[in-house]
Amino acid sequence: MTITIYHNPSCGTSRNTLAMIRASGEEPEIIEYLETPPTRDRLFELLHAMGMSARELLRKNVPPYHDLKLDAATATEDQLVDLMALHPLLINRPIVVTPLGVRLCRPSEAVLDILPNPAIGTFTKEDGEVVVGISRSGKA
Repeated sequence: MTITIYHNPSCGTSRNTLAMIRASGEEPEIIEYLETPPTRDRLFELLHAMGMSARELLRKNVPPYHDLKLDAATATEDQLVDLMALHPLLINRPIVVTPLGVRLCRPSEAVLDILPNPAIGTFTKEDGEVVVGISRSGKA
């Protein structure tokens, strides 16, 4: 089974998501998207699979967002995707792709909805919050 995570190792949410994937028994393909950004076409595929607009995927608290004046609602979907491909820091993360779906995993436990084995037991996130993985039958 192939699971892919578009990962930023400097991000706690991304690290927690990766740890939950591993706790489920899977070793994902890790794409450090700041070093290897997704192509424009791949971004469109991911957005479509998540049912999101480019604006919904934008990170708003980073310099390129402000420098490019992206808070003005004038940029088109195509323009936003082009800018995310050019400035991958604008892409919110982590994005996880599994055979069960594609999801922006914010919060990190959102990954449990698309893992083949979400029964990860009790997991403690970096901030101390405890998450309990649930099996497909609904039991902890």
